[in-house]
Amino acid sequence: MIIGVLGPKGTYSEKAAEQWIEKTGRKGEDVLEYCADIQDVFSLLEKDGCDIGVVPLENSIEGSVGITLDRLMENDVQIIGETIVTVEHCLLSRGKKEDIKVILSHPQGLGQCRQFLKEQFPAAELRTTGSTSHAAKLATEFEEMAAIASPETADMYDLNIVMSNIQDRRYNHTRFITITKKDTGQKFIKQLQGNDPECSYKTSIIVYLDRDRPGALYNILGEFANSNINLTRIESRPSKKVLGDYVFYIDFKGNISDAIIKDALYNIEPKVGMLKMLGSYSEFDSYCESN
Repeated sequence: MIIGVLGPKGTYSEKAAEQWIEKTGRKGEDVLEYCADIQDVFSLLEKDGCDIGVVPLENSIEGSVGITLDRLMENDVQIIGETIVTVEHCLLSRGKKEDIKVILSHPQGLGQCRQFLKEQFPAAELRTTGSTSHAAKLATEFEEMAAIASPETADMYDLNIVMSNIQDRRYNHTRFITITKKDTGQKFIKQLQGNDPECSYKTSIIVYLDRDRPGALYNILGEFANSNINLTRIESRPSKKVLGDYVFYIDFKGNISDAIIKDALYNIEPKVGMLKMLGSYSEFDSYCESN
C-alpha cells in the first residue's frame, strides 16, 4: 500500500504515518510517497497515485489546519483512521545562536513557537516553508539560517540543535487523519479495523446551514444532545461564498452503523442545506487488540 505524506523525509506527517502503520499492525508492508505540500497529498490520492494519505488536522497550540479542512470539503474522501503525534520543536542550524538572522518553518511550526521567537529572536526574518523538514533542508545552505523542526531532522540534514523544546506550551500534540477515496474507504476499514464491537469509534461530518436563521445551529446540536451523543469537536470554517457564511465541522462519539447515530443524522438532514459524511473510524487510543 502506498501512503501519501507531506515531505521531504523527517516531517511530523512521516512520523504520524509510521505511527499509524505500527498501530494498525502493517509495519513493513507499506511505502511512503512524499509530497511537497498538504494539497498535493489530496491530489495524489485523487489521481490514484497513492492508496491512502496521512494529513494533519489540528494542533493543540495553533488549532486547525485550514487547508486540510478545505480539502475535506472539496474532495471526495473518507477518513478511515487517526493518530496523535507528540510535537517537539527544536531550533536547528549550521551556525550558533548569535549567527541566526533568518528562521524557517511550516506556518504551524512558526505559530506554535510564536512567543519563543518574539522573546529570543525579535529581529529575525521569519519565512514559511512547505514543511518543517523542508525548512531543515533549506537551513543547511547558510549559517545565518535556522529551522524549526523535529530533533530527528538534525541528524538527517547534519544540523546542530541550537535550542530544544522551543514550542510555547510544554504539551504540544497534532492530530493526523488517514484518508482514502470514498469508493475504497469501506474496504480499508474492514482490512484495518475489522468489525470488533469493542472498538471505540468516532464519526466526522460537515454541515452547511444554507440559510441564517435564529436557532439554526442550536436545532442541529439539540439532536445530538437529545440522543445523548457526545460531541468531541465543532468548528466553523468560511464557506468561501460570502462573508459571514460558514460550514461546520463536527466530530462525535459513535459509528454511523449505530442506530442512534443513524436516527440523529436522519433528523438533522432536513434541517441543513448540506450534510457530508467524512467517515466513522477507530479512535487513536482504541484500536482493537487484534491489530
